Amino acid sequence: MTSQAAKSEPKSVAILGATGSIGQNTLDLIRRANQAATGTSHEGPYRVDSLTAGSRVAELAALAHEFRPRQIAVADEAARPSLEDLVSDLDCEVAAGTSGLEEAAAGPSDWVMAAIVGAAGLSPTLQAVRQGKTVVLANKECLVCAGDLFMREVVAAGATLLPADSEHNAIYQVFDFDRPEAIQSITLTASGGPFREATLAQMRRATPEEAVAHPNWSMGAKISVDSATMMNKGLEVIEAYHLFPVEKEQIEVLCHPQSVVHSFVTYKDGSTLAQLGSPDMRTPISYTLAWPDRMAVPVTPLNLGGLGQLTFETPDLSRFPLLKIAQVALQRGGLAPTILNAANEVAVSQFLHRKIGFLDIAEVVERALERSESFDFGGIVLENLEQVMDVDARARSLATELTAKLAVA
Repeated sequence: MTSQAAKSEPKSVAILGATGSIGQNTLDLIRRANQAATGTSHEGPYRVDSLTAGSRVAELAALAHEFRPRQIAVADEAARPSLEDLVSDLDCEVAAGTSGLEEAAAGPSDWVMAAIVGAAGLSPTLQAVRQGKTVVLANKECLVCAGDLFMREVVAAGATLLPADSEHNAIYQVFDFDRPEAIQSITLTASGGPFREATLAQMRRATPEEAVAHPNWSMGAKISVDSATMMNKGLEVIEAYHLFPVEKEQIEVLCHPQSVVHSFVTYKDGSTLAQLGSPDMRTPISYTLAWPDRMAVPVTPLNLGGLGQLTFETPDLSRFPLLKIAQVALQRGGLAPTILNAANEVAVSQFLHRKIGFLDIAEVVERALERSESFDFGGIVLENLEQVMDVDARARSLATELTAKLAVA
Protein backbone atom coordinates (compact mmCIF):
# COMPACT_ATOMS: atom_id res chain seq x y z
CA MET A 1 0.00 0.00 0.00
CA THR A 2 2.78 2.41 0.93
CA SER A 3 4.78 1.42 -2.13
CA GLN A 4 1.83 2.09 -4.43
CA ALA A 5 1.17 5.47 -2.84
CA ALA A 6 4.81 6.46 -3.22
CA LYS A 7 4.75 5.37 -6.83
CA SER A 8 1.73 7.57 -7.57
CA GLU A 9 3.36 10.70 -6.16
CA PRO A 10 4.01 13.26 -8.93
CA LYS A 11 7.59 14.03 -9.85
CA SER A 12 8.41 17.55 -8.70
CA VAL A 13 10.41 19.48 -11.29
CA ALA A 14 12.27 22.78 -11.60
CA ILE A 15 13.12 24.29 -14.96
CA LEU A 16 15.99 26.77 -15.03
CA GLY A 17 15.59 28.64 -18.30
CA ALA A 18 11.89 27.94 -18.83
CA THR A 19 11.36 30.41 -21.68
CA GLY A 20 14.18 29.08 -23.87
CA SER A 21 13.84 26.31 -26.44
CA ILE A 22 14.89 23.52 -24.04
CA GLY A 23 12.60 24.82 -21.33
CA GLN A 24 9.68 25.12 -23.75
CA ASN A 25 10.20 21.57 -25.04
CA THR A 26 10.36 20.25 -21.48
CA LEU A 27 7.15 22.01 -20.55
CA ASP A 28 5.49 20.70 -23.71
CA LEU A 29 6.18 17.15 -22.54
CA ILE A 30 4.92 17.91 -19.03
CA ARG A 31 1.83 19.61 -20.39
CA ARG A 32 0.95 16.64 -22.59
CA ALA A 33 1.58 14.07 -19.86
CA ASN A 34 -0.47 15.97 -17.27
CA GLN A 35 -3.33 16.76 -19.62
CA ALA A 36 -3.54 13.12 -20.65
CA ALA A 37 -3.82 12.14 -16.98
CA THR A 38 -5.99 14.92 -15.50
CA GLY A 39 -7.02 17.32 -18.26
CA THR A 40 -4.93 20.14 -16.78
CA SER A 41 -1.34 21.29 -17.25
CA HIS A 42 -0.57 21.74 -13.57
CA GLU A 43 -1.73 18.42 -12.15
CA GLY A 44 -0.76 14.88 -13.06
CA PRO A 45 2.44 12.80 -13.08
CA TYR A 46 4.53 16.00 -12.97
CA ARG A 47 4.30 18.94 -10.60
CA VAL A 48 6.19 22.10 -11.58
CA ASP A 49 7.81 23.47 -8.42
CA SER A 50 9.78 26.37 -9.89
CA LEU A 51 10.43 28.16 -13.16
CA THR A 52 13.09 30.73 -14.05
CA ALA A 53 13.81 33.07 -16.94
CA GLY A 54 16.35 35.71 -17.85
CA SER A 55 14.24 38.79 -18.56
CA ARG A 56 11.18 37.60 -20.51
CA VAL A 57 8.70 38.31 -17.74
CA ALA A 58 5.51 38.17 -19.84
CA GLU A 59 6.35 34.65 -21.03
CA LEU A 60 7.36 33.53 -17.54
CA ALA A 61 4.14 34.94 -16.08
CA ALA A 62 2.07 33.10 -18.69
CA LEU A 63 3.81 29.85 -17.79
CA ALA A 64 3.19 30.53 -14.10
CA HIS A 65 -0.54 30.91 -14.76
CA GLU A 66 -0.58 27.64 -16.67
CA PHE A 67 1.61 25.45 -14.45
CA ARG A 68 1.02 27.07 -11.00
CA PRO A 69 4.58 26.71 -9.65
CA ARG A 70 5.47 27.33 -6.03
CA GLN A 71 8.13 29.84 -7.08
CA ILE A 72 9.27 31.78 -10.14
CA ALA A 73 12.49 33.73 -10.54
CA VAL A 74 13.85 36.20 -13.08
CA ALA A 75 17.57 36.84 -13.48
CA ASP A 76 17.08 40.53 -14.25
CA GLU A 77 16.59 42.28 -10.89
CA ALA A 78 14.99 45.27 -12.61
CA ALA A 79 12.27 43.05 -14.06
CA ARG A 80 11.02 41.84 -10.69
CA PRO A 81 8.32 44.53 -10.15
CA SER A 82 6.80 43.83 -13.57
CA LEU A 83 6.79 40.11 -12.88
CA GLU A 84 5.16 40.60 -9.47
CA ASP A 85 2.38 42.66 -11.08
CA LEU A 86 1.76 40.01 -13.73
CA VAL A 87 1.36 37.18 -11.19
CA SER A 88 -0.31 39.14 -8.36
CA ASP A 89 -3.37 36.91 -8.69
CA LEU A 90 -1.34 33.74 -8.06
CA ASP A 91 -0.14 32.13 -4.84
CA CYS A 92 3.43 32.12 -6.09
CA GLU A 93 6.73 33.32 -4.64
CA VAL A 94 8.68 35.73 -6.85
CA ALA A 95 12.47 35.98 -6.67
CA ALA A 96 15.10 37.76 -8.74
CA GLY A 97 18.80 37.95 -9.45
CA THR A 98 21.40 35.25 -9.00
CA SER A 99 20.14 34.50 -5.50
CA GLY A 100 16.64 34.02 -6.88
CA LEU A 101 17.84 31.55 -9.48
CA GLU A 102 19.79 29.68 -6.82
CA GLU A 103 16.71 29.50 -4.57
CA ALA A 104 14.67 28.02 -7.40
CA ALA A 105 17.38 25.45 -8.11
CA ALA A 106 17.79 24.46 -4.46
CA GLY A 107 14.06 24.18 -3.70
CA PRO A 108 12.13 20.98 -2.95
CA SER A 109 12.03 19.67 -6.53
CA ASP A 110 13.24 16.13 -7.28
CA TRP A 111 14.32 16.82 -10.87
CA VAL A 112 15.99 19.94 -12.31
CA MET A 113 16.38 20.93 -15.94
CA ALA A 114 19.49 23.14 -16.10
CA ALA A 115 18.90 25.08 -19.32
CA ILE A 116 20.20 28.57 -18.55
CA VAL A 117 22.46 29.49 -21.46
CA GLY A 118 26.01 30.58 -20.72
CA ALA A 119 28.15 30.92 -17.62
CA ALA A 120 25.14 32.44 -15.83
CA GLY A 121 23.84 28.91 -15.39
CA LEU A 122 26.83 27.70 -13.40
CA SER A 123 25.90 28.83 -9.90
CA PRO A 124 22.20 27.79 -9.97
CA THR A 125 23.06 24.39 -11.43
CA LEU A 126 25.67 23.79 -8.74
CA GLN A 127 23.04 24.61 -6.12
CA ALA A 128 20.79 21.89 -7.55
CA VAL A 129 23.68 19.41 -7.59
CA ARG A 130 24.54 20.13 -3.96
CA GLN A 131 21.04 19.07 -2.92
CA GLY A 132 21.67 15.61 -4.41
CA LYS A 133 18.92 16.01 -7.01
CA THR A 134 18.56 14.48 -10.44
CA VAL A 135 20.04 17.26 -12.59
CA VAL A 136 19.53 17.27 -16.34
CA LEU A 137 22.31 19.21 -17.99
CA ALA A 138 21.44 21.31 -21.03
CA ASN A 139 23.94 23.99 -20.06
CA LYS A 140 27.29 23.26 -21.72
CA GLU A 141 29.19 25.79 -19.67
CA CYS A 142 28.92 23.89 -16.37
CA LEU A 143 31.28 21.22 -17.66
CA VAL A 144 33.25 23.41 -20.08
CA CYS A 145 34.07 26.16 -17.58
CA ALA A 146 34.27 24.12 -14.40
CA GLY A 147 34.18 20.45 -15.35
CA ASP A 148 36.52 19.09 -12.67
CA LEU A 149 34.92 21.17 -9.92
CA PHE A 150 31.39 20.37 -11.10
CA MET A 151 31.94 16.61 -11.26
CA ARG A 152 33.54 16.59 -7.79
CA GLU A 153 30.37 18.25 -6.47
CA VAL A 154 28.18 15.67 -8.24
CA VAL A 155 30.06 12.81 -6.59
CA ALA A 156 30.17 14.47 -3.17
CA ALA A 157 26.42 15.16 -3.12
CA GLY A 158 25.40 11.84 -4.64
CA ALA A 159 23.51 13.71 -7.36
CA THR A 160 22.36 12.01 -10.55
CA LEU A 161 23.58 13.81 -13.69
CA LEU A 162 21.77 13.15 -16.97
CA PRO A 163 22.71 14.83 -20.28
CA ALA A 164 20.00 16.56 -22.30
CA ASP A 165 22.09 17.34 -25.39
CA SER A 166 21.04 14.92 -28.13
CA GLU A 167 24.64 13.79 -28.67
CA HIS A 168 25.56 13.08 -25.06
CA ASN A 169 22.13 11.65 -24.39
CA ALA A 170 22.65 9.25 -27.30
CA ILE A 171 26.02 8.13 -25.93
CA TYR A 172 24.53 7.75 -22.45
CA GLN A 173 21.93 5.35 -23.81
CA VAL A 174 24.49 2.98 -25.40
CA PHE A 175 27.53 3.41 -23.12
CA ASP A 176 28.45 0.40 -20.98
CA PHE A 177 29.29 2.14 -17.70
CA ASP A 178 29.99 -1.20 -16.01
CA ARG A 179 32.75 -2.04 -18.50
CA PRO A 180 34.26 1.23 -19.81
CA GLU A 181 37.55 -0.57 -20.55
CA ALA A 182 35.74 -2.33 -23.43
CA ILE A 183 35.18 0.96 -25.25
CA GLN A 184 37.44 1.97 -28.12
CA SER A 185 35.99 5.44 -28.80
CA ILE A 186 32.92 7.63 -28.66
CA THR A 187 31.87 9.70 -31.67
CA LEU A 188 29.84 12.88 -31.52
CA THR A 189 27.93 13.64 -34.69
CA ALA A 190 27.49 17.16 -36.02
CA SER A 191 25.05 18.44 -38.60
CA GLY A 192 27.71 20.80 -39.96
CA GLY A 193 25.30 23.71 -39.58
CA PRO A 194 24.25 26.11 -42.33
CA PHE A 195 27.80 26.55 -43.69
CA ARG A 196 28.82 22.91 -44.04
CA GLU A 197 29.38 23.33 -47.79
CA ALA A 198 30.12 27.07 -47.84
CA THR A 199 33.43 28.48 -49.01
CA LEU A 200 35.61 30.61 -46.76
CA ALA A 201 34.66 33.62 -48.88
CA GLN A 202 30.98 32.94 -48.28
CA MET A 203 31.55 32.44 -44.57
CA ARG A 204 33.49 35.69 -44.39
CA ARG A 205 30.39 37.52 -45.69
CA ALA A 206 27.91 35.56 -43.55
CA THR A 207 25.23 37.54 -41.72
CA PRO A 208 23.73 36.74 -38.32
CA GLU A 209 20.49 35.77 -40.06
CA GLU A 210 22.32 33.20 -42.19
CA ALA A 211 24.28 31.86 -39.23
CA VAL A 212 21.22 31.18 -37.08
CA ALA A 213 19.32 29.45 -39.89
CA HIS A 214 20.09 25.90 -38.75
CA PRO A 215 19.03 23.29 -41.32
CA ASN A 216 17.72 20.70 -38.82
CA TRP A 217 17.29 22.03 -35.30
CA SER A 218 15.34 24.90 -33.76
CA MET A 219 17.63 26.57 -31.21
CA GLY A 220 18.41 29.95 -29.67
CA ALA A 221 20.61 32.46 -31.50
CA LYS A 222 23.81 31.85 -29.52
CA ILE A 223 23.65 28.07 -29.80
CA SER A 224 22.79 28.34 -33.50
CA VAL A 225 25.89 30.45 -34.15
CA ASP A 226 27.97 27.93 -32.21
CA SER A 227 26.60 25.25 -34.52
CA ALA A 228 27.50 27.35 -37.55
CA THR A 229 31.12 27.72 -36.34
CA MET A 230 31.17 24.13 -34.99
CA MET A 231 32.23 25.52 -31.63
CA ASN A 232 29.21 23.69 -30.25
CA LYS A 233 30.90 20.42 -31.15
CA GLY A 234 34.15 21.56 -29.57
CA LEU A 235 32.29 22.37 -26.36
CA GLU A 236 30.56 18.99 -26.55
CA VAL A 237 33.92 17.24 -26.82
CA ILE A 238 34.94 18.89 -23.55
CA GLU A 239 31.61 17.95 -21.97
CA ALA A 240 31.95 14.35 -23.11
CA TYR A 241 35.34 14.06 -21.45
CA HIS A 242 33.76 14.92 -18.09
CA LEU A 243 30.56 12.93 -18.59
CA PHE A 244 32.05 9.62 -19.67
CA PRO A 245 35.02 7.58 -18.36
CA VAL A 246 37.16 7.87 -21.50
CA GLU A 247 40.48 9.48 -22.39
CA LYS A 248 40.62 12.73 -24.36
CA GLU A 249 42.02 10.89 -27.38
CA GLN A 250 39.02 8.55 -27.46
CA ILE A 251 36.55 11.32 -28.37
CA GLU A 252 35.92 11.83 -32.08
CA VAL A 253 33.67 14.01 -34.24
CA LEU A 254 31.96 13.31 -37.58
CA CYS A 255 29.68 15.51 -39.66
CA HIS A 256 26.34 13.84 -40.30
CA PRO A 257 24.06 16.30 -42.16
CA GLN A 258 20.87 14.26 -41.74
CA SER A 259 21.04 14.51 -37.91
CA VAL A 260 19.53 11.05 -37.54
CA VAL A 261 22.43 9.20 -35.88
CA HIS A 262 22.85 11.34 -32.79
CA SER A 263 26.15 9.77 -31.71
CA PHE A 264 27.69 6.33 -31.28
CA VAL A 265 30.03 4.23 -29.19
CA THR A 266 32.60 1.90 -30.74
CA TYR A 267 33.71 -1.11 -28.71
CA LYS A 268 37.03 -2.96 -28.86
CA ASP A 269 35.41 -6.00 -30.48
CA GLY A 270 34.47 -3.90 -33.53
CA SER A 271 30.85 -3.37 -32.55
CA THR A 272 29.41 0.12 -32.94
CA LEU A 273 26.23 1.01 -31.04
CA ALA A 274 24.30 4.12 -32.06
CA GLN A 275 21.14 5.91 -31.01
CA LEU A 276 18.99 7.09 -33.92
CA GLY A 277 15.93 9.31 -34.01
CA SER A 278 14.25 12.24 -35.71
CA PRO A 279 15.91 15.60 -34.94
CA ASP A 280 13.51 16.62 -32.17
CA MET A 281 14.84 17.66 -28.76
CA ARG A 282 11.78 16.25 -27.03
CA THR A 283 13.19 12.75 -27.48
CA PRO A 284 16.37 13.21 -25.39
CA ILE A 285 14.50 15.43 -22.92
CA SER A 286 11.81 12.78 -22.47
CA TYR A 287 14.50 10.18 -21.77
CA THR A 288 15.70 12.27 -18.81
CA LEU A 289 12.21 13.27 -17.66
CA ALA A 290 10.95 9.69 -17.44
CA TRP A 291 14.32 8.09 -16.51
CA PRO A 292 14.81 5.26 -15.77
CA ASP A 293 11.56 4.58 -17.64
CA ARG A 294 10.47 5.92 -21.04
CA MET A 295 7.44 7.98 -22.03
CA ALA A 296 5.40 8.48 -25.17
CA VAL A 297 6.57 11.50 -27.20
CA PRO A 298 4.72 13.08 -30.15
CA VAL A 299 7.71 13.08 -32.49
CA THR A 300 7.76 12.11 -36.15
CA PRO A 301 8.67 8.41 -36.34
CA LEU A 302 12.01 7.72 -37.96
CA ASN A 303 11.56 6.43 -41.52
CA LEU A 304 14.92 5.08 -42.66
CA GLY A 305 13.42 3.80 -45.92
CA GLY A 306 12.22 7.27 -46.74
CA LEU A 307 15.61 8.79 -45.95
CA GLY A 308 17.33 6.53 -48.45
CA GLN A 309 20.87 7.15 -47.17
CA LEU A 310 22.86 8.45 -44.26
CA THR A 311 26.17 10.20 -44.90
CA PHE A 312 29.18 11.00 -42.73
CA GLU A 313 32.11 13.36 -43.32
CA THR A 314 35.30 14.32 -41.50
CA PRO A 315 35.02 17.96 -40.34
CA ASP A 316 37.06 20.46 -42.39
CA LEU A 317 39.16 22.16 -39.71
CA SER A 318 40.40 24.80 -42.14
CA ARG A 319 36.85 26.15 -42.40
CA PHE A 320 35.83 25.30 -38.83
CA PRO A 321 38.97 26.06 -36.77
CA LEU A 322 37.04 26.48 -33.52
CA LEU A 323 36.57 22.72 -33.31
CA LYS A 324 40.34 22.26 -33.28
CA ILE A 325 40.86 25.20 -30.91
CA ALA A 326 38.43 23.62 -28.44
CA GLN A 327 40.21 20.27 -28.69
CA VAL A 328 43.52 22.00 -27.93
CA ALA A 329 41.95 23.76 -24.93
CA LEU A 330 40.82 20.37 -23.60
CA GLN A 331 44.34 19.00 -23.95
CA ARG A 332 45.76 22.00 -22.08
CA GLY A 333 43.22 21.55 -19.31
CA GLY A 334 42.96 23.69 -16.20
CA LEU A 335 41.59 27.12 -17.05
CA ALA A 336 41.92 26.88 -20.83
CA PRO A 337 38.32 25.70 -21.44
CA THR A 338 37.03 28.47 -19.14
CA ILE A 339 38.84 31.09 -21.22
CA LEU A 340 37.74 29.43 -24.45
CA ASN A 341 34.08 29.58 -23.46
CA ALA A 342 34.16 33.17 -22.16
CA ALA A 343 35.91 34.47 -25.28
CA ASN A 344 33.47 32.63 -27.51
CA GLU A 345 30.41 34.05 -25.71
CA VAL A 346 31.74 37.58 -26.16
CA ALA A 347 32.68 37.04 -29.81
CA VAL A 348 29.33 35.47 -30.70
CA SER A 349 27.47 38.34 -29.03
CA GLN A 350 29.54 40.87 -30.98
CA PHE A 351 28.85 39.01 -34.21
CA LEU A 352 25.11 38.92 -33.53
CA HIS A 353 25.27 42.68 -32.93
CA ARG A 354 27.13 43.06 -36.27
CA LYS A 355 30.30 44.43 -34.66
CA ILE A 356 32.60 41.71 -36.08
CA GLY A 357 32.45 39.22 -38.94
CA PHE A 358 31.62 35.53 -38.76
CA LEU A 359 35.23 34.35 -39.22
CA ASP A 360 36.38 36.88 -36.61
CA ILE A 361 34.75 34.73 -33.91
CA ALA A 362 37.47 32.09 -34.21
CA GLU A 363 40.19 34.74 -34.35
CA VAL A 364 39.00 36.33 -31.11
CA VAL A 365 38.89 33.00 -29.29
CA GLU A 366 42.31 31.92 -30.54
CA ARG A 367 43.91 35.26 -29.64
CA ALA A 368 42.31 35.22 -26.19
CA LEU A 369 43.86 31.82 -25.49
CA GLU A 370 47.24 32.98 -26.82
CA ARG A 371 47.14 36.16 -24.71
CA SER A 372 46.29 34.06 -21.66
CA GLU A 373 49.43 31.93 -21.85
CA SER A 374 50.48 33.34 -18.48
CA PHE A 375 47.85 31.07 -16.92
CA ASP A 376 49.20 27.70 -15.87
CA PHE A 377 46.59 25.83 -17.89
CA GLY A 378 47.47 22.32 -16.81
CA GLY A 379 48.75 23.04 -13.33
CA ILE A 380 45.84 24.87 -11.73
CA VAL A 381 43.21 22.84 -9.91
CA LEU A 382 39.81 24.53 -9.84
CA GLU A 383 38.93 24.87 -6.17
CA ASN A 384 35.74 26.93 -6.14
CA LEU A 385 33.22 28.76 -8.27
CA GLU A 386 34.65 32.16 -7.38
CA GLN A 387 37.95 31.21 -9.01
CA VAL A 388 36.14 30.13 -12.16
CA MET A 389 34.07 33.31 -12.34
CA ASP A 390 37.17 35.47 -11.80
CA VAL A 391 38.94 33.86 -14.75
CA ASP A 392 35.72 34.04 -16.77
CA ALA A 393 35.44 37.79 -16.14
CA ARG A 394 39.08 38.43 -17.04
CA ALA A 395 38.74 36.41 -20.23
CA ARG A 396 35.58 38.32 -21.20
CA SER A 397 37.37 41.62 -20.68
CA LEU A 398 40.23 40.46 -22.89
CA ALA A 399 37.86 39.20 -25.58
CA THR A 400 35.94 42.50 -25.52
CA GLU A 401 39.21 44.33 -26.08
CA LEU A 402 40.07 42.05 -28.99
CA THR A 403 36.67 42.43 -30.63
CA ALA A 404 36.90 46.22 -30.33
CA LYS A 405 40.20 46.16 -32.25
CA LEU A 406 38.68 43.98 -34.97
CA ALA A 407 35.62 46.25 -35.20
CA VAL A 408 37.87 49.30 -35.70
CA ALA A 409 39.94 47.47 -38.32
